[in-house]
Order: sequence, then C-alpha cells, then structure tokens
Amino acid sequence: MEAAASASATSTAAVMERERLTAEMAFPPPVAKRGRASKPGEEPPSVVIKIRRRLPDFARSVNLKYVKLGLLSGGFPAPPALLLWGVFAVVVAAAACGRWGRVDVAALYAVDLVSSAAWLCSAALLLVVVVCLNRPRPVYLVEFACYKPGDEHQISKDGFLDMTASTGFFNDEALEFQTKITGRSGLGDRTYLPPGIQARPPRLSMAEARAEAEAVMFGCLDKLFAATGVVPSRDVGILIVNCSLFNPTPSLASMVVNRYRMREDIKSFNLGGMGCSAGLIAVDLARDLLQANADSYAVVVSTENITLNWYFGNDRSMLLSNCIFRMGGAAALLSNRRADARRAKYRLLHTVRTHKGATDGCFGCVYQREDDGGKVGVSLARELMAVAGDALKTNITTLGPLVLPLSEQLKFLRSLLLRRVLRARGARPYIPDFRRAFEHFCVHAGGRAVLEEVQRSLSLGDGDMEPSKCTLHRFGNTSSSSLWYELAYAEAKGRVRRGHRIWQIGFGSGFKCNSAVWRALRDVPPASAAAAGDDDDDERRRASCNPWVDSVEIYPPKAYI
Repeated sequence: MEAAASASATSTAAVMERERLTAEMAFPPPVAKRGRASKPGEEPPSVVIKIRRRLPDFARSVNLKYVKLGLLSGGFPAPPALLLWGVFAVVVAAAACGRWGRVDVAALYAVDLVSSAAWLCSAALLLVVVVCLNRPRPVYLVEFACYKPGDEHQISKDGFLDMTASTGFFNDEALEFQTKITGRSGLGDRTYLPPGIQARPPRLSMAEARAEAEAVMFGCLDKLFAATGVVPSRDVGILIVNCSLFNPTPSLASMVVNRYRMREDIKSFNLGGMGCSAGLIAVDLARDLLQANADSYAVVVSTENITLNWYFGNDRSMLLSNCIFRMGGAAALLSNRRADARRAKYRLLHTVRTHKGATDGCFGCVYQREDDGGKVGVSLARELMAVAGDALKTNITTLGPLVLPLSEQLKFLRSLLLRRVLRARGARPYIPDFRRAFEHFCVHAGGRAVLEEVQRSLSLGDGDMEPSKCTLHRFGNTSSSSLWYELAYAEAKGRVRRGHRIWQIGFGSGFKCNSAVWRALRDVPPASAAAAGDDDDDERRRASCNPWVDSVEIYPPKAYI
C-alpha cells in the first residue's frame, strides 16, 4: 500500500510539473472555538485547494535547434555566393600584393606597386558591390493609426453584465461565471462594443457585421492616409487585411479596394482564421513583398469582427471570449523607399514566426466549434497557458541570438555548457535579460493572467508591461490590433526616442507565437503636445492617429497597475 501511495504521489507531482500547476491551500477558521466541543451536526473545518496553471519554466529546457535557427537566420546572413566572391577577392588581393608561398608573384608577372594597389582596390570594390546587391531593402514603418470608436459605443463592466443578463440566453451559472471573469479580467469601464451586440435584442446580421468592419477599417485608414499624404488610388501597391472570424464575399480586402478606388494591379491579400497573432504575420508578408517590389507602399489592416461571433451559449470554455474581446482595429503604412527614411517612425529589423500546429494539443487549444446546444463559439482549452508558454519559449529561443548583446549570449552559453556538457552540479540555468535588448515591450493583451505570467517568466518590470496592461484596461482585447494600441501608448507618453528598440509579441490560434522587432528612427513627441500642433498641421494629423490623446493623462490607473 505504501509503495502504491508513493507511486501515486510521484505520478501526481510529475503531472503538476509537466502542466506547470501550482496548488494554493486555504484554511477557513474552525467552526468550534477552543475549549468547546462541536455541536451535533456541525461540520468540521474544510481545506480549500486552488489549482493555477502557469507558463513553463523557460530555464528548465532549451531546445538547441531553435538556438541554431536563430544563429543561422541572423548571425550568418551572407549567402554562399557572397562568401565565394569574398574568397576570390582575398585571393586576388594576396596574389597582387606579393607572395604566394615561396613564389614571388610580383617578380614573376612583373607587377609593380601601382598595379598591385589597383588590383586590391578592384577586389575591394567588387566585394562592396556584391554585398550591396545582396543586401535586403530596408522596410520602414511610416505611420500607423488605431481606431477609436465613438462614445456611443462605450460600455462599462456593469453595463456589460446588465446587457448579458437582459438577453435571456444565459443560465444562472453562466451569468455567475461571466460576472467573476469580468471582475478580474483587467478591463476598465470605457471599452467598446459594436451597436449590433449592444442592441436589445441583439441585431445579428451580415449587414451589421459589414457595418462594423467598415467603421473600423475605414476609420483608421482615413486617418492614416490623411496623416501621411499618401493617395491610396495611386500610391498603394500592396494591401494586406487580416481578420480571423469574419470573412465575407467579396473579401474585406476588396471592400478596402472598392472604398479607395485602388489600382487594378494592386497585390491584395485577405488573411483569415489565423488568430490574434495575424497582425505580425501580415507585417512579415508585407516585408517579403516589399523585398520583391521596389519603391512600393504596403498597407496592413488588422482587425477582428465581433457582431457575428458573439457566443450565446452556456459552455464556460466559450464564454471567456465574450468577457475580454472588444471592438478595435489598426492600419499601418510600410515602405521600402529610401526617401521615406527621413519621415518614417521605425525600421523593421526582424520578424520571427513560430507555429506549433503540428501537435494536436496545440492545434486544438483555441478551436471554433459548436457546443452541445448547437451554438457556435471559440473554445479555449485548459491547456492554453501551457501551450502559449511553450510557443513563447521556442520563439524567444530563436529570437535571442538576433537581438541579445554579446555579453548576454556568452552568459547563456556558459550556463548551457555547464549544465549540458560538463554536467556540473548546482549550475543554475541563465535566463537572458531581454531588457538589455529592448526599451519597449508590446505583449498581446490577451488577458490579465497571460500578461502577468509573461511578465514573471521574462522577469520584466511593471514599467515594461505598462503599455500592455493599460491597453487591456482601456480598450480590452482587440485581437491582432492590440499590439498597435500598445505602441501608440508608449508614443503618447513621449517615451519613444531615436534608437529605441521595440519588441512586439503576438499569440494566436494554431497555435502560433510571432515577434517583430523595430528600431525608432526619430523621437516621437507626446500625444498631447502633438495634438496642440503649435502651427504644425502635419503633427496634428499624426496625433489624430493615436487613440490615447484624450485619456493618456489618467493612465496608468493606480488601482490596476
């Protein structure tokens, strides 16, 4: 019996370690006071055990193949042809300047000093030309704009709960669950929902869904084009729109083309079903297209549609999305024109994409399906936190060699050698300090618990997570566009300076974790100062793209951060 109990305890501990579960025990006060016996029928005190899921410990296991992937993608960028040309240049220079072994090449071919110098200069020039030809075009972020709905679309937490109860679709248990989740979701009282959802009864139709999509997409695009002076019917050659759950015909991309009468040869793409990380996938696609098309502008529109994707059932795994997802969207203008370097805000340095969809558990952790009553919704599995942590670990392991300073990489390598090669006892794993690689962190505002776990796992400070937490509080989870609201927050606070590096991290169904790294090309003035204008119409137009202009002064709220 003792052996069986020991084996069971070991198995339970293994499961908890594998799924990163932590147990919290709460002891309520005893029923009977000391010195007094319990009354007949009086129940003895109970023990409450709460199980919380946490992200995996990144230091415990590091897959070397992802480190190698990062090194190959960033540490050794020269293609084989460039290396061959370099070897050829060195050989020519060596032959022209003197000796090869014991043979006096200069005497053999009667090459004087001037000719040797000419050969050396020619070889160096050839090498420079080859390097320039193989160098990728820089991709600039000229400007981006976030959609800020009108005040008539605002909804408080109490208003959300009243709206939910008034629909009559939810039972008492579902209403209680949504009340509990809303109370600790991290959302504030000024988030936004589309009119079709707030109507009583709700107006769920294709017309309402199209109206929401048009309001969000055209709202941010109008501000973007006004701020940049770009004429969409003439200048935009690439258009990418991503929306996970709403994919009408004609597509959202076609709606944009029709509204702005864009060119007939425009390269348009509509990304659907790719979750909250699709915004960075769209940026990565735009970068590849800009590398293949010189002197082009690319517009990326990231949004999510709520009207036709609200869940009206009682399955708890599907009710969470109702409590945290809100109305929003963003549009960004990317360029590969070198002339835009003078007015662009950022330059794209790296994009790293991680896809864990080959594993069934990762593939099904965020899944759109029907519940037992036939109601369609997006189900979030209990393993979502562990899956997200595993994807994040893979992504940052690949990204690390591209962005970390050499000192951090050497510390990590030393720790890895001690533990993996020398098997040294007591050697503690080393987690690189990503704050030495980035000045700003934009983590997808998927929920308060996710943000807190990412902060703990990466050892980030409260100031590092402030843009993400404040975005969740002010606008809720706006899916793929939340990363742009977070960057807009840093800009509105006047914290972005020339040379600063920004790390955007997005999570999405599939399961995916994607990163984008930007470097600021100039100082960005605070939103309040830019909105004042001071005779600068261009700065006022740019400030109109920032959704924080009227609320940044009251953030962060002391009761939340």
